[in-house]
Amino acid sequence: MAVATMVHPKTTVASRTSPSTENSMRQIRITKITLNVGAGKNEDLLKRGLKLLEKLTPVKPVKTTTTKRIAGWGLRPGLAIGCKVTVREGTEELLRRLLAAKENTLLPSNFDVQGSFSFGIPEYIDIEGLEYDPDLKIMGLEVAVTLERPGFGIKRRKIRPARVGKHHLITKEEAIAFVQALGVRIMGSDE
Repeated sequence: MAVATMVHPKTTVASRTSPSTENSMRQIRITKITLNVGAGKNEDLLKRGLKLLEKLTPVKPVKTTTTKRIAGWGLRPGLAIGCKVTVREGTEELLRRLLAAKENTLLPSNFDVQGSFSFGIPEYIDIEGLEYDPDLKIMGLEVAVTLERPGFGIKRRKIRPARVGKHHLITKEEAIAFVQALGVRIMGSDE
């Protein structure tokens, strides 16, 4: 009498999955890039920052305003102290240009525990495709890159928002590996 062998549905068998198959829900992608220029109370610097962000991206920048009153710094609610722009399309090409301005090197401290990273560019003339403009003079900007996986939209949906599971979150190490795949060198890393 022959005994039938059963395979548990959760076990992986070499014939069912090939090692080259990767779960598409685990792929990391760039969700958005936020460019920021802080100007403080200097209105001239704010105007130059808006002009710089307009030259760098096709998206129209917006002014950032204060919400608190800080008398020591001369800040009041509604005062414009900077500008920013959020880019959601064409992010990979823009990121390559911005990283080239940093000579394709980042520090481990540029990454946070949620897997996103940020860095500063001291002079905009280092960015590929931008020439020195006498109206802008020399100024820099800050870059924040948000990484996500498919399925992260559950935390933003209108009906029954939920948390992203802890095994689906992006770790600092995974974000570093993603950036290294783009050709970026991590300073102070043994890899």
